[in-house]
Amino acid sequence: MDYRWRCQDENGRDIPGGETQFGGQVEAEDWLSRSWQDLLDAGVDRVTLLHGETEVYGPMSLHAP
Repeated sequence: MDYRWRCQDENGRDIPGGETQFGGQVEAEDWLSRSWQDLLDAGVDRVTLLHGETEVYGPMSLHAP
């Protein structure tokens, strides 16, 4: 199974942005570390890492604490 990000807006609605599939968790996390600002600019408020349909962790805010 592949990893991917579920991207959601501030109301918890799924929005496009996490369709990219990754072969491993590290690859997915590296992509997010490079792409989080672009996602935030596109209206993504939070992300959840999925392995198949299983939540690995999240939702995690893209906003600074």
